Amino acid sequence: MTMSEPKPRDTSLPVMDRALLARLTGGLGDAKSLQRLCADFGHLYIEFLPDVFHSETGLKIDVHFNGLESGLMNDLIADLGDNVALVDTQLRNWSPNFVMACGNSFIITLMENLLGAIPETIQEPIERPLSQIELDLSTMVFDKIGNVLRSGVNAPGGFEPLIEKAHNAEDRPKPEDDHIDEYAVTIKMGVTLGTVDSEFYLVVPQKALLKTVVTVPKSKNQSSRTRKEWQDQIAEQVRRSQVTLEAKIRLETLTLNTISRLVAGDVIPFQDKGDVMVDVSANGKEMYRCEFGRAGDRYTVRVKDNVSSEDEILRHLMS
Repeated sequence: MTMSEPKPRDTSLPVMDRALLARLTGGLGDAKSLQRLCADFGHLYIEFLPDVFHSETGLKIDVHFNGLESGLMNDLIADLGDNVALVDTQLRNWSPNFVMACGNSFIITLMENLLGAIPETIQEPIERPLSQIELDLSTMVFDKIGNVLRSGVNAPGGFEPLIEKAHNAEDRPKPEDDHIDEYAVTIKMGVTLGTVDSEFYLVVPQKALLKTVVTVPKSKNQSSRTRKEWQDQIAEQVRRSQVTLEAKIRLETLTLNTISRLVAGDVIPFQDKGDVMVDVSANGKEMYRCEFGRAGDRYTVRVKDNVSSEDEILRHLMS
């Protein structure tokens, strides 16, 4: 008689439900607690952010609380859509990773206001990614949003938020395949500037949010900067920004019959017989009349005349 070998014992442990584990370790809160905390953030921004903007830009904005969404952090960020700018942020002694986002329409409208447009004439912007100059302006906006947050949360040490470079939603890198997501909440804030309504958002891990005590500081002017200083700062940013120039040279006119028969190796003369003139433009705006030439092994253009004034060029590039 043979004895059957004993079956190996199953030593694998059951996998705990993800949400249950998060709740037990302080990473997932109940709906009532989340609603109360997010409403506290809403009150902070309603009371404080309009004063900050008015003191520094001379512009009046209205801010209101638009509710919240709860879920996994990367899903919440994706749900913000494509028409937003985002920054990854950390605040020491509060949260090592949270995201601020702002509707592109607010940044575009703010840019137009700071460039002197009459608020009543500004219409709802079309949905599009922000230009690099507009992204630079959005960083200034995120700085204000981040500092209001810092002033109202219980983060010992008085550290400034560390804000990374702003980017369009379409340029946000995808998380790594082995990334373990965490539960977070999106605090949604409506913001109105002139006739344009938009939103900004805080996407905060619930582990940090649930430990937060929000207090509203006394409203006061935090800076002596004026609207003109903001305009000067934007203009200076434009001067430092990289701009792609395009050069157009007029060629001799040809008949359609001749053009249709052109083959590799055919030569088309320049229209100018003497010095060859070149129109140089950026973003579709003609700026200079130049002379075509060569320096060593590189073709060049030499500026001969300004088509636009410096102020016109800056205004065009900022718009």
